This record gives sequence, C-alpha cells and structure tokens, in this order.
Amino acid sequence: MSFPESITSGTRTVVGIADHFERLKRTATDLLETGAATERGYFTPSEDERVRQLLVSYWQSRNALTELVVALHQESASRDCSNTNRSSDDDRNAAFLVAWTGVMVLVDAARFLRHNCGERPIVRNKLNEPEPQFGIPSGTYDRIQASLTSPVHAWHLYHAREYWTSNKSFLTELAAGTEVEPLIEIAQSLYSMHNVDLRQYAVERVRTRTRQAKTRGRDLIGRALYGLQKSVSRLISGKFTQIGHKPQLPPEIADQVRTLIQPGDVFVNRKEYAITNYFLPGFWPHAAFYIGQTDQLEQMGIPDHPNGQHRWRRLLDCDSNCNGRVVEALKDGVRIRSLASPFAADAITVIRPRLSGDAVKEAICRALFHDGKPYDFDFDLTRSDRLVCTEVVYRSFQGLAGINFALTDRAGRKTLAAEDLLAMALNEQHFEVVAAFAPGYSTGVTTDSEASAVLRATLGD
Repeated sequence: MSFPESITSGTRTVVGIADHFERLKRTATDLLETGAATERGYFTPSEDERVRQLLVSYWQSRNALTELVVALHQESASRDCSNTNRSSDDDRNAAFLVAWTGVMVLVDAARFLRHNCGERPIVRNKLNEPEPQFGIPSGTYDRIQASLTSPVHAWHLYHAREYWTSNKSFLTELAAGTEVEPLIEIAQSLYSMHNVDLRQYAVERVRTRTRQAKTRGRDLIGRALYGLQKSVSRLISGKFTQIGHKPQLPPEIADQVRTLIQPGDVFVNRKEYAITNYFLPGFWPHAAFYIGQTDQLEQMGIPDHPNGQHRWRRLLDCDSNCNGRVVEALKDGVRIRSLASPFAADAITVIRPRLSGDAVKEAICRALFHDGKPYDFDFDLTRSDRLVCTEVVYRSFQGLAGINFALTDRAGRKTLAAEDLLAMALNEQHFEVVAAFAPGYSTGVTTDSEASAVLRATLGD
C-alpha cells in the first residue's frame, strides 16, 4: 500500500526529528551532568555557545513538527468526511498516525527539558534568553512549558489518546510493510512513557464542556486530528501565524517566473504565516536549487553521471504534472522536488550564478549527490551528513569558478542564511539578480535593476 506524499513526507519528518531529539537529549545530558555552570552560577563562553546551539536546534525542530500537525489536520478536514472509500479512510488513519507520533515526540522533548532544567534556575534562565539573530524572543522556554504541561493541552489530546488506544492493532496492521511503519515503534514507546501524565489531566473534561460541544458531530478520527491540531496550535503565537493560509504564487506570476528561469538558478522565497519562518533570520528565510526541466537535464547528460543514474527514475516520477525540478532541503530532508514546492510561496526571488554550462552541470551533479539526506536542524554547515536549505546551494557551488561563500557565526554555528545569498547577488558577487516578486513591495514580477530595488526594500537597505 502507498500513501499520499504528504503522509510519506510527514513520516520522514517525524522519524528524522525523533532521532534528532534523541541526539539533543544526549548532548544536553552531557552538558548538564557536569553541573559546573550551576555550581559557579554562570556559563563560560564555550558552555554558552553549546546551550544556544541546543536552543536554536530544539525550537526549529519543534516548529517543524507543529507545522506538520497543523497541515495534516487541515488536509484531512478538507476531504469529504462522508467518503467511504477504503483508501481515503486508510489515508486519514495514516495521517493520524503521523500527527499523533509527532505530538508525542513534542511532548517527550518538552518534558525532558522540564525534568532536566526546570529545577536549575541558571539553565532555565539561559533557555529563556532571546536569540535575536534567529528571532527567538525572551521567555520562550517558559511559554512552551506552560502550554505543553497545562491541563487544557492534555485535554486536547484526549480524543487522540482514546483513538490510539482503541485502534492500535488496526493502525499497526495498516502501517505494516509501508512507509509509515517506523512510526509504530516510536508511538508505542513514547505513549507508554507519558500515558500516566495524560490520564492525570482527565479531570479537565468537566471544565471543557463548551470545547467538547465544538467537536460534537465529528467522526472519531476527525476528533482525534482536531485535538492534535488544537494541542500544537497552543504553541503558536497568533500574531505570527494564520491557520488555514496556503502559500501559493498566483498562476500568472508562476507562469512568468517559468519563462525567466534556467538550470542552475537559485530560488529564495518566503511563506507568509509559516511557523517554520520563525527562528530563521530575515524576511527571506528559504532557498532551493533549480536544476532544470527533465529534457534539459537529459540533454546535459545528467542520466549518465554517477550522481544522476540511480536517481533518474525518481527525478522523472516525482511530479507528473510539473516538468521543472529542484533539489531542496525541507523538514523531511533533502529531496528532488518539482517546481510546485518552491512555488508554494507568497514571495520569490531568482538569482543566477555566473558560471559556464559545464560548471552548472557540475553544480547540478553535486546537488543530486545529497538527495535523500536528512534535514539539519542544527544549522551546522561544517558537516555534510545532514543539510539545511542553503547548504544545498553552498555544497553545490562552493569552489566552482572561484565561488566562495563567507559563512557567518550565528548562535555558535557557521551558517549561511538565504539573505546572505541575496546580498551576494545584489553585490554582483558570483551571482546576479534575475527576478523578484514580493507583494507589498511590487505588484508583479520585476527583473534586473527593478528586482534589485525590490530586494533592497525587503532587506531594509
């Protein structure tokens, strides 16, 4: 059995972040076990860097899971709930399994922090410090803890918990031999750890009659997904997000951009109200590498290159409705995707490397080598086993025809922000600006010098 891409992508995200959180726990435990900072009453510069690295990594991972659960609920709610088609029911159950496991990972991570840091004022205060370069406000740790440990939050999980316990055998059978099977072990392990805590909050049911009335009439799985969405929505500040907003370039804008792009271009885009925008620096937080249309790639000989040979079938099949391809790192990892992915944005910029055709081919082949790697929530460009979005660009172009990216220290990491790429293009340093579309700054697609002016306005220059 195969499931929609949103479910398989969600599974990759949950499994990857669950593994990532286990690494964070080990790192945090090593850091805290010494107790040196608690004893002396402050962190040394090196300890401070390690804590801030954990801070950024945890918040961005948490945001990715939150965004995933909200999106799965919205997708499920948009389906016709009266549809009795077996595959549709199976898809909704698989979506529940992804969302339920994701929320359990969130709860587990938050309770780990509470258990290990809650009684250590020096550590708790450090986690509450702002990190301006990543847009992290002060007091974030306390706000998340207050939300995740509140009775209301646990009550929102009530229907999901009941659905899981009543249907665990069915869900296990549904997942067997499919892409979502790894979720079963994660869900079972985390549920057994936190089931007692959730039951303690069942008394809140008496105080939430009005909330229950809002969900009355929904089918059981609908209630379960609704509860999961509500539980994670409590983590989001309303001024940052707009539940239900679906970023998408207007068709006429997308068509115009298609006429301007060529293999080797880099997209830098923005999704308004996206949860994962937050704790990323700048107005333009994301980048993707456009490698071209399938026929262009074939003419370049990509199918014959070692990095393209065993990926060629997946490249062809990733979206039959869209011919253009990108290599893009999102929360589910580095993947070959269609133009539909970067075009699911509210604003977009195109920049172009100043390279020959042979150098562009080399950059594309380099990018393909990273297909399938997990996303790097640590934002650490010194390692290549996990990649952040801009790192795809960095590792594809670094050193070609003298291209050199200046990495910037942010929260103790060598990083490359998407706006660093735009600054290079505006300064005509290895890249040039091709086009820009930014509602509020332009009414349509701008090109060349006009596009540069739009970009400078968005950057506050």
